[in-house]
Amino acid sequence: MADAFICDFIRTPIGRYAGALANVRPDDLAAVPLKALLARNPGLDAAAIEEVWFGCANQAGEDNRNVARMALLLAGIPQGVPGVTVNRLCASGLEAVATAARAIKAGEMDLAIAGGVESMTRAPFVMPKADAAFSRANEVHDTTIGWRFVNPKMHQAYGTDSMPETAENVAADYRIEREAQDAFAFRSQSRAAAAQENGRLAAEIIPVQTPAGRGKFEEVSKDEHPRATSLEALQKLRPFVKADGSITAGNASGVNDGAAALIVASRAAAEKYGLKPIARVVGAASAGVAPRIMGYGPVPAIEKLLGRNGVSVKDLAVMELNEAFAAQVLACTRALGIADDDARVNPNGGAIALGHPLGMSGARIAGTAALELSRTGGRFALASMCVGVGQGGALLLEKV
Repeated sequence: MADAFICDFIRTPIGRYAGALANVRPDDLAAVPLKALLARNPGLDAAAIEEVWFGCANQAGEDNRNVARMALLLAGIPQGVPGVTVNRLCASGLEAVATAARAIKAGEMDLAIAGGVESMTRAPFVMPKADAAFSRANEVHDTTIGWRFVNPKMHQAYGTDSMPETAENVAADYRIEREAQDAFAFRSQSRAAAAQENGRLAAEIIPVQTPAGRGKFEEVSKDEHPRATSLEALQKLRPFVKADGSITAGNASGVNDGAAALIVASRAAAEKYGLKPIARVVGAASAGVAPRIMGYGPVPAIEKLLGRNGVSVKDLAVMELNEAFAAQVLACTRALGIADDDARVNPNGGAIALGHPLGMSGARIAGTAALELSRTGGRFALASMCVGVGQGGALLLEKV
């Protein structure tokens, strides 16, 4: 099989809910990193791109009608280049990268772009069609995150726990202490703050021009979600799922906006268009778990992926594990024999600090894992995340 390489990665800053990126449509937001990739790689013939895959979890608002295709056209990519939107909920962006790599490894194409976008701020309310003629009944659902239009059979068989409820289930089932969760969250914030200070995060960010009214624009160039805090402050926050629970706003990821994109190419395409490989995509895997403990999904996905490729946890130099909740990350790391404070895990902070725009996050952690691997002396990097309705996804990279 051919090799597939990540050759470049860029992302927007991550905005808070109703924050700095609130006035940017998701299709326009997705176009930003696409334009940046073309500008950063002048030897790349945009018409030679054979597919654009973009992850997006919502697709109920301005991101409807195949946001990948709309974004590539808005970015000025020739209309002959096709695009497809991928949805594996939280792992949508990761799935986009894996799908692009698989197509290249299979020899079906040589050059693709993969990425993801989500504007959780602009997620709309939706309503169903009437179920009978002249019906006056109605219901409205918020599409920002979580269940909607629930199938009663699904609820009866598996339950329809909200994302925070699944985190409480994981914390209880795997005995993840509140103290450990808050300590993990504080490390995420501290590492993100350090990465902002030393310029590491700025190296992967392209600024976004946001409408400011009267024809004016403001530039957003920095992740908006990280906040100065202390372990003591985190420990004082009240649980919001249940009174005796452990999930708080401080040890959970945010509701955010952002977009990311990566160039994925064969060796021949990289040489032809002057691209510099950052990391080789070794493989990807996914797995299912009970929906009520969806946060544990990375464990079987990682075990499947590493086992298939003869790699062990100790071989990993970098591990980007998406921080949906501190409880579920710690349940996964402990199951895999990884220490709570392992420096390889999210060395520049994770979603608790940076935020979690659902469709974008998988592309972000794949790209940042590739960049971080290029800075280390190690060989392998892992990107993995849990997925709503009980799944996990994982991607394995090798240093070039």
